[in-house]
Amino acid sequence: MWSKLRNYRRLLFIVVLPPLLLPLPLLVATKESRCAFVLLLMAVFWTTEVIPLPITALFPAVLFPAFGIMTSSQVATAYFRDFHLLLVGVVCLSTAIQKWGLHRRTALRLVGAVGVEPARLTLGFMSACAFLSMWVHNTSAVTMVMPIAEAVLRQIRGTLEPGREDCCHPRPDGKRRRPLVAGKICLHVRVHLCVARATALPGDLTVGKAMCIGVAYASNIGGIATLPGTSPNLIFSEYLQQIYPECERLNFGTWMALCLPISLLVLLLTWAWLCWLFIGSDVRSLWRRRGERSEREQATRKVIRDQYRALGPISGQEVFTQVVFLLMVSLWLTRSPGFVPGWAAAFPGHAEHVSDATVALVLGLLFFLVPAHGPSRPYESMISWEEFQASMPWKVCLLVGGGFALADGTKESGLSQWVSDLLSPLGDLPPLATMTVTCIIVTTVTEVASNATTISIFLPILSPLAEGVGVNPLSLLIPATLCTSFSFLLPASNPPNAVVFAYGHFSVADMVKAGLGANVIGLLAVVLAVSTWGVPLFSLDTYPHWAPQLNATAP
Repeated sequence: MWSKLRNYRRLLFIVVLPPLLLPLPLLVATKESRCAFVLLLMAVFWTTEVIPLPITALFPAVLFPAFGIMTSSQVATAYFRDFHLLLVGVVCLSTAIQKWGLHRRTALRLVGAVGVEPARLTLGFMSACAFLSMWVHNTSAVTMVMPIAEAVLRQIRGTLEPGREDCCHPRPDGKRRRPLVAGKICLHVRVHLCVARATALPGDLTVGKAMCIGVAYASNIGGIATLPGTSPNLIFSEYLQQIYPECERLNFGTWMALCLPISLLVLLLTWAWLCWLFIGSDVRSLWRRRGERSEREQATRKVIRDQYRALGPISGQEVFTQVVFLLMVSLWLTRSPGFVPGWAAAFPGHAEHVSDATVALVLGLLFFLVPAHGPSRPYESMISWEEFQASMPWKVCLLVGGGFALADGTKESGLSQWVSDLLSPLGDLPPLATMTVTCIIVTTVTEVASNATTISIFLPILSPLAEGVGVNPLSLLIPATLCTSFSFLLPASNPPNAVVFAYGHFSVADMVKAGLGANVIGLLAVVLAVSTWGVPLFSLDTYPHWAPQLNATAP
């Protein structure tokens, strides 16, 4: 009996939770209470993932019209915004980078330039993954870098055990992959993972731990450096345009000016932490003279050099992709830099109509138009629709749309104003204390919920909180957005962690131990940056004119 109930515990949770929350809209018959019911229901379902995240994101489309908060047409507009067009353009670029192998060339060159000593090798792979994740999806960056890292680790550890399967190649017997469930994330990995010989040195094993955990962390650390680097950044950017349309402080350039130094600082400190934790005395190899390399380090360098040479000369497709990438970044940086008129000023009267999504979409569409080969071969575009569709994170699109619909509902129902009034007594706390507590809470929640889910829940809460205590909303929204990416503790905390964990080079305990230090590093770096050079960048020391003035008090 009880075993059967356990099998249906998810269904029981789905059936029991809504009635438990129903007294809220029934006894307090206001739009605010009805919207609070939807917010709480979605927050619990998103956190527990009892049903797929995109399905929970569709709740506003059903419940808001039913509760009289918004019409169905109004809710529908939230599910396709400027964010989605920006994502389409970025994914077009990402698809071309992966198809033509530009990611391998970039990663191998970065790793080869940094060095092959254990600590340098770890830094090289972390730098490569962080750079790629600035422009492509974090999970994609990990899947690009890890096969190269795995080949290097095999060289470091020696040959594989006889009878063991190489995890970088398909099984010869054609057996199906077994699903590995890491918390809420299900990944298909091979039954047998790469295992080194029993004679492998302990130091070799710890290098693998540092390198693999570093790659997973670097994908999240690099993603915070640019607005399109990770989903929470884009969600925050779109939310800001939606709730505070007159805010002109945030653009690609100002975000990068704040977050690129944060990303570099967290990356270097996390690398140093992982080296101290796993590599230990081998860090002394950083100062070893070039002629003193060990035989194994020379073999590792040879593997990297051979893999780079195997790519051959750079192709025309790679050159075109590089040109589009550089042009896209340049146009993002110069569209509206703030201190001088940008190229958007060339559209008098409607310069604000042009956004970063316009740039990404125009250049992204080029990959569907430009031929991949010369006239001697049949016409084939740089990328096909099938390749784009396979790379497009449709799940994220729906999830983000649900977050935007939820934000619209809190504003239309008056829930955000009610929360603002409720939290106004917190204005007695120092702004730095409020920001620090916010960062700690967000960093904790993002360990058990997806990054996009976490920021979608907190943005509608933190905006009225900032208005209620009379501080610049950006002083809470920016650090919360950044801390959402610091999900370092568990393999299930985010997909990059789970992908790397599936290679089998470290245990959950190793990741927890490393993640505690990385979380502290990330949190302190964000608080430091936002309270120092972030203040003049975004005028965080004054209450802005673009925020509601009703509850503004002196910070």
